[in-house]
Amino acid sequence: REALAMDPQQRLLLEVAWEALEHAGVAADRLAGSRTGVFVGITTNDYQLLSATAALEEQDAYAATGNGHCFPPGRLSYVLGLEGPSMAVDTACSSSLVAVHLACQSLRSGESSLALAGGVNLILSRLTTRLIAQLQALSPDGRCKTFDSRANGFVRGEGCGLVVLKRLSDALSDGDRVLALIRGSAVNQDGRSTGLTAPNFLAQQAMLRQALQSARVSPAEVGYIETHGTGTTLGDP
Repeated sequence: REALAMDPQQRLLLEVAWEALEHAGVAADRLAGSRTGVFVGITTNDYQLLSATAALEEQDAYAATGNGHCFPPGRLSYVLGLEGPSMAVDTACSSSLVAVHLACQSLRSGESSLALAGGVNLILSRLTTRLIAQLQALSPDGRCKTFDSRANGFVRGEGCGLVVLKRLSDALSDGDRVLALIRGSAVNQDGRSTGLTAPNFLAQQAMLRQALQSARVSPAEVGYIETHGTGTTLGDP
């Protein structure tokens, strides 16, 4: 009964978390009682929308624990016995990266000794897609043409991604395989700009400068850039 009521996003998160720990060479069954933090970017609740159509007598307590945004990270911490911070992060498109930022902050402050950070998204209901389409944000032809004069919207996607984060000194001391180093990160908000959902390039510039300062890296040292390009005339500039 509990599994049936559980949002597939929760199920996917549990699977990918285990895979991420295996890939990092961390024994998941040895993390119980550790200060391991869980930071999960999650925005949609399509399964809850679908479940809401069921008759009231068919609903039970598992419908609550299976769908609320607070439960995916909480369930992961519960299953593995993790005692560090455990939180869901919803900042729309930036949820996963903000989750990683918060995980880095937690590690640097000593709040966590290890962190699982990332995000999950599944498209299970046409309602959310329809509402976004009404904002004229989705590409009618289903192709995202970022930084192109033909740009006419973005395309929604599904998936789950998690990274296992650790302080570099601890990783080297433990003989871990280090794949990448996060030198710095930054988060801000547009404040009062042209619209609630409209990006503000001045705020984006300020955030990039803050991230570079945090990483102690000059712009000239950056050799590769990966962006959240919406493929819209409003967002790309």
